[in-house]
Amino acid sequence: MTVIKITSNDEYQDVIKADLSVIHFYAPWAEQCTQMNEVLEQMSKLSDFKNVKLANIVAEDFPEISMKSNITAVPTTLIFKNTSIIARIDGANPTEVKEQVLKYLSSENSLSKPQNLDERLKKLINQAPCVLFMKGNRSAPRCGFSKSMIALLESHKIDYETFDILEDNEVREGLKKYSDWPTYPQLYINGELIGGLDIVKELSKSGELDNMVPKSSQDVNDRLKQLINQAPCMLFMKGNRNTPRCGFSRTIISLLDQHNADYQTFDILEDNEVREGLKKYSDWPTYPQLYINGELIGGLDIVKEMSESGDLDDMLPKKQT
Repeated sequence: MTVIKITSNDEYQDVIKADLSVIHFYAPWAEQCTQMNEVLEQMSKLSDFKNVKLANIVAEDFPEISMKSNITAVPTTLIFKNTSIIARIDGANPTEVKEQVLKYLSSENSLSKPQNLDERLKKLINQAPCVLFMKGNRSAPRCGFSKSMIALLESHKIDYETFDILEDNEVREGLKKYSDWPTYPQLYINGELIGGLDIVKELSKSGELDNMVPKSSQDVNDRLKQLINQAPCMLFMKGNRNTPRCGFSRTIISLLDQHNADYQTFDILEDNEVREGLKKYSDWPTYPQLYINGELIGGLDIVKEMSESGDLDDMLPKKQT
């Protein structure tokens, strides 16, 4: 492979279209530029750079190209990937030029492996509990389907992230094969493909969507507050008063019944959002949790102590006899 001496704009355009190309902008009278041209000649003889287009161009002979590439001094070396500048090395720095090229070659080799693309797609899909791959973003959807999907998710007060597939062709084409779904937008919940706009619309109409998607922290807190206050005495437990599903829950049920307490229960095993959210909301990591008049009393140990001291009986609402 030889170093291309660019003598026309067409040659320049041809070079920068390559998967990876290096162009040295130089002046024939500058000694440092001569050194950098020699470096390119050396690189052209090495097998490590056999898939890289190497070229040089006299900066002053092509002022429009130089201005567009922001060449203000020589030597300047630019590294291109499919017409886009991905690295700039100002001055005579042969080591930096070689290291930058090798870095991008290594990156290209890695991305060329299907399993690595799959790993990237998997990470993007799992970057949040709910991810929407769309044209544009939530603030500026760039097609009618994406705009309708955004409006639907917003109407359900869903907490979600977006990815603009127009900005990344690798993701745009790769995700179609990865999920075997040919169109956009695509909605993922907990790493699983839900589908496009039509399917999400159906789930919305049936009421299933609300049970599938994560809500914003404010919406979760509002729901927890409503549950805590749905009765003067609320017990969040594993199971219910008729079928407690752990020893701690069974014991606290027995204790409340001994005090003839009027209370309701909520089975945290049936609702992961409540189970995890209530730990944070009340800063109490375990269950059962007893609430009276909207205030956390505590778990089994505290309720036991209050029962033994006589404080609990005065606080509990009693069943009407």
